[in-house]
Amino acid sequence: MSDRQYTVLLYSDDPEVRDRMRLAVGTRPATDLRVEFVDAASYEECIRLVDDYEIDLVLLDGEATPTGGLGIARQIKDDRDDAPPTCLVIARAADRWLAAYAQVDATLVHPLDPVTTGQTVAGLLRARASGASALS
Repeated sequence: MSDRQYTVLLYSDDPEVRDRMRLAVGTRPATDLRVEFVDAASYEECIRLVDDYEIDLVLLDGEATPTGGLGIARQIKDDRDDAPPTCLVIARAADRWLAAYAQVDATLVHPLDPVTTGQTVAGLLRARASGASALS
């Protein structure tokens, strides 16, 4: 695996949540991966960024309002054959079934653990780079 730079889209209406996501992922979630971030605070902005740029991973806030990360994940998967992997940050582990319905590739639970978050993000980025399906 090369030391390639990946673009991760952070979506939340709350800038503090986006900052916590950014800190949990870090700029090097693994020694062979570098990450740059783009932020979206609204549904429209998130969809525009996915449509217009090469996004390698979308990290979504499941508690965002008025449009939550679940709805955006499902729309991205339904609308695009080449959808980037999606990772949903949820408040309760019990909500994982909703994430599965929305075709989310991975879930993380608030508060974000940097080790788990980094491992999850690295796994999703590696799967995308290899052309493998992120869904297990």
